[in-house]
Amino acid sequence: MRAAPMEPPVTPDRDEARRWAAEELSKPQYPDAQPGWLDQLWRDFLDWLASLEGDGTGTGPNLAVPMIVALAVALIIVAIFVVRPRLNARRKTPHADIYGDDSTVDADGYRRRAGTAADDGDWPAAVVDQFRALVRSAEERDVIDVRAGRTADEAAGQLGQVFGAAQRRLDDAARLFDAVRYGEEGATKADYERLLQLDTELLAMKPDFAGQAQERFAVPR
Repeated sequence: MRAAPMEPPVTPDRDEARRWAAEELSKPQYPDAQPGWLDQLWRDFLDWLASLEGDGTGTGPNLAVPMIVALAVALIIVAIFVVRPRLNARRKTPHADIYGDDSTVDADGYRRRAGTAADDGDWPAAVVDQFRALVRSAEERDVIDVRAGRTADEAAGQLGQVFGAAQRRLDDAARLFDAVRYGEEGATKADYERLLQLDTELLAMKPDFAGQAQERFAVPR
């Protein structure tokens, strides 16, 4: 029996190689994750391709096609092995318990730590501990139950259901906490002061438990 003939490998021309690279890098996961240098490299690559456009005569285009193919493949490889792992790592990073390894500090302790960090100008640390103080205070007041593994979003969601007027600011506070603690983003004095004001206002608010499922909230004493 004769073996079926193998089809020859496909060698893309310049337009095909450019289309391959464009299709790969235009996937929706790349714009949010790609570093600035990759974006700049892609723009330079497109500019270089444009500079090679010609009438197809002479030896230039024949030499350029293999270079175009090689560069297109290189860009795809960079996108797959550099950008995609960064995005996947970001998605897989768990937003763990708010308090981390030390869950024994009370609300006043977190407030003191936040104040000390603020005095030192360490706004990220001040923001993180001030948010922890806000949540710990609600636990101590029996507004929400003490729960291991609670995330910032979960805490904001629960508190927003009993402090409806503060729901939007609680959600903003949770996003800021996650961005600073997990995303390694910076924070400002204004960020800290907003959390401090929110903490103070929640202390003065009376929680409204009407219509809420009892198992999700602590029973006030």
